[in-house]
Amino acid sequence: MTALRTSRSARAGQYLALLCYLVFLAFPFLWLLSTAVKPPRELGSLHPSWIPEDPTLDNFRQAFDEQPLLQAAANSLVAALAAAVVAVLIATPMAYVMARNRTRLSTAATGWVVVSQAFPFVLVIIPLFLVLKNLQLINTLSGLIMVYVVWALPFALWMLVGYVRAVPRELEEAAAVDGASRVRTLVSVTAPLLAPGIVATALFAFITAWNEFFFALVLLKTPEKQTLPVVLTHFLGAEGVADLGPLAAAAFLATLPSLVVFAVIQRRITGGMLAGAVKS
Repeated sequence: MTALRTSRSARAGQYLALLCYLVFLAFPFLWLLSTAVKPPRELGSLHPSWIPEDPTLDNFRQAFDEQPLLQAAANSLVAALAAAVVAVLIATPMAYVMARNRTRLSTAATGWVVVSQAFPFVLVIIPLFLVLKNLQLINTLSGLIMVYVVWALPFALWMLVGYVRAVPRELEEAAAVDGASRVRTLVSVTAPLLAPGIVATALFAFITAWNEFFFALVLLKTPEKQTLPVVLTHFLGAEGVADLGPLAAAAFLATLPSLVVFAVIQRRITGGMLAGAVKS
C-alpha cells in the first residue's frame, strides 16, 4: 500500500512538473496574444493585466494597413520552403555516404560540420555579400534561398547522419541478397525508414529560414521582397519606440505557421528524433 501511494505521488509530481513546464513554454505566446488584442489605453497602463478588459481586433487591422504583411509572409514562405527542400535533397545522399563509410575523412568532415555551426553571421556576411553581388543575386529571393541552403546544410547533414546510422545494414544486405540493385535498395528499403528523420530535418531547416533576420536584412532592400522578420522591424519608430499593439498582432501571426506545422507533423518529428538518437 505504501509503495502504491509512493508511485501515485511520484506520478502526480511528474504531471505537475510537466504542467509547469508547459505553462513556462506557453507564457510568451499567451502574453503576445493578450497584448495583440489590447486597446491602446490598456497597453499604456502601468499595471498590465493578463486578460484584456476591452479586447479588440483593431491592432490586427492596423498592422495589415501599415505594412505589407501578406507579401512578406509569402516571401518568407517561398524562401523557407525552397531552402528546406533543397537542403534535404542535397544532405540526404551526403549523409548516407558519410554514415555508411566511416573513415577518418568522414569523421573529420562531421567534426567540421559541427564546428561550422559556431561561426557567427557577421564573420561571413561581407564575403557572402561580395559573392552574391558578383552573381547579381543581391536583393533577390534566389540569392537569399541560396544563403539559407548553405547555412542549413551543415545542420541537416549532421542530423541525417544519425538517422542513416540508425537504419540497420542488415536490411540493405538482405535486399541485395534478394537481387535488388543499390538504387532499388535505397529507394525501397532505406528511404522509407529515413522518412521521419527527413521530415524532422526539413522542418527544422524551414523554421530556421522562416525566423532568420540578419541575412534577409542585409541582402534584401526593396520592401516588396523583404521577409516577415524584417517587416516586423518597421513597426519601430525613428526613435526606437515600438507601435506595440500592431507589432504584437503581426508577431502573433508570424508565429502561427510554425505552430501549425509542428501540430500537423508532430508524430513524424518525434519518431525522427528518436530514430536519430539510436546508433547501430
